[in-house]
Amino acid sequence: MKARNKFLLGGVLVLGTAGYLMASSIDETATYYLTPSELAGKVTANPRFVQNGVKVGARVVSGTIVRQPDGRELTFKMTDGAHTYDVHYRGLIPDTFTDGVDVVVEGRLDASGTFQATTLLAKCASRYENAPEKYQQTPGYQQGTAATPRA
Repeated sequence: MKARNKFLLGGVLVLGTAGYLMASSIDETATYYLTPSELAGKVTANPRFVQNGVKVGARVVSGTIVRQPDGRELTFKMTDGAHTYDVHYRGLIPDTFTDGVDVVVEGRLDASGTFQATTLLAKCASRYENAPEKYQQTPGYQQGTAATPRA
């Protein structure tokens, strides 16, 4: 076998291996979150899903935010229009967190049905794209966009 052919074969093996490793790692590094309806479906299908760590993306229900006097703890309701969950969060509250804002919370659903959030991310309409198509047509999303005029 010629040296040129050995070099080409080695190059193909290295590139093929690198390509396989990149493609297989995409699933592991993708950040995906559930909607409240998807979370409810998973809990219904498997009641032991409660207490599993999960990310949930939803909209804050207007008028439900209750801040504790210390300013580092709050409760609110989140919805996708079909299902609503109470959320309890303790930690730094983002400046963009208000009524009707889209949020992504990370944490666990407890046995009483309250989502115990360990991370709270509030989306800012001026910095992010529109909400995913999967819940733009839900009543909760449409109600929130009607209540918050865009500049």
